[in-house]
Amino acid sequence: MNSVDDTGDVAGLTSVPTSHRLRGLAGIGVLATLAAMVATTLAAALAQAMGVDFEIPDGGQAIPLPGFAVVTGFFSVVGVVIAVALFRWSGRPADRFLWTAVTLTAISLVPPLISGANTATATALLGLHLVPAAVMIPTLTRSLRTRSTMAGE
Repeated sequence: MNSVDDTGDVAGLTSVPTSHRLRGLAGIGVLATLAAMVATTLAAALAQAMGVDFEIPDGGQAIPLPGFAVVTGFFSVVGVVIAVALFRWSGRPADRFLWTAVTLTAISLVPPLISGANTATATALLGLHLVPAAVMIPTLTRSLRTRSTMAGE
């Protein structure tokens, strides 16, 4: 006779309820977002200290340092939402997330290339797109793999 407790576990088999795994993934995502915001802003400050002006020709104004944190935070949260959705509705969330995130990162490299900014600014912007990707993609992919394994999926 098998007994089932209120979390849906069969006696002798333990698995973490989906809601807990989703919250854990979201929590990891928020921490990774904060780390990506700090890393990107610090990298932008370093580039600025080295003489990069971050001036985009269309507006003629330089991108302010807080702007890097805000944009990084916004798109990192979008990545967390994508990861949570894939975890919830995909059979292979880690693989799907990895391909989606790498593709979106590659697409994000286009605007700096066509912005008309000077070489130093364009190069720095390309690098600054890769900094949060280097934080977010491995962190969320690893978390998706771990949580999928916990579920026995």
